[in-house]
Amino acid sequence: MHNHTYNNGKLFNSTKRKLIFTILLNLVITVAEIIGGVISGSLSLISDAMHNFSDSISIIISYIALKLKLKSNSMRHTFGLKRAEILAAVINSSVLIIICIYLFYEAVQRFFKPEEINAEVMSIVALIGLAANIFAALLLKRDSESSLNIRSAYMHLLGDTVSSVAVIAGGIVIYLWKIFWIDPILTFIIGIYIIRESYIILQEAIHVLMEGAPLNISIQDIQYEVEKFEEVENIHHIHLWMVGENDVHLEAHVNVCDMKISQCDSLRKNIEEVLYKKFGIHHITLQFECNQCPESGLIDQHP
Repeated sequence: MHNHTYNNGKLFNSTKRKLIFTILLNLVITVAEIIGGVISGSLSLISDAMHNFSDSISIIISYIALKLKLKSNSMRHTFGLKRAEILAAVINSSVLIIICIYLFYEAVQRFFKPEEINAEVMSIVALIGLAANIFAALLLKRDSESSLNIRSAYMHLLGDTVSSVAVIAGGIVIYLWKIFWIDPILTFIIGIYIIRESYIILQEAIHVLMEGAPLNISIQDIQYEVEKFEEVENIHHIHLWMVGENDVHLEAHVNVCDMKISQCDSLRKNIEEVLYKKFGIHHITLQFECNQCPESGLIDQHP
């Protein structure tokens, strides 16, 4: 019903430079934190570096996904490649969870065998990383509100911001009281936070890939709005799904027994307008009929 190619192009153009700059910035931070982690002996700083490296990979994936999303529909991909962004969100979130699990293993080893850490180097490098991560996160914050793909990349950056704050705090504690086991404890705290946020994004992305209905749209509410039209006896066999995060499709059968075929087009346009304004459904396919289906439940139950 509505073409979003223009809007998608505007999104890509407005975020392209931000993404490229953020990639380069995170690669520089990664190198600096790995060197700083090796020199200081801090596992939490190295974990922060790994998160920064995964940031760079995730943003590269997000960038590629945005470009793929803009490709035109084809005979091979009639919906285009809109789900590339959702796949990117799945990959990014899954990678973060895997990295955190590995760092948990390393943290357990360090907890039982604490190693001496150079707190000054640890804190200074983490402070530089914090400043860079805050700047990068602010760049993507606005775009993250309208794209699950960008939000997954933004979560990488936000997770690193929290991680850097924790590493700085840990460096201060180590410097003042020589409590070296605080380093693996911080790794656990940072990892648990990142896993929680990544899991939420992963759930949403998988829901879209499984062609789930938008969580903010009730099929009963759709039924109520459509059946308010006098010409409609009932709506049934509704299929409601998302091709992409903001690309909602609906198909349904509509019983209209006392209407001429010539009148159906006007009714169809009116129903489409209501469904778009009330629920933001962009692509609507309605099959008008007169008691053709033996069952008229809202959802078609396949055997």
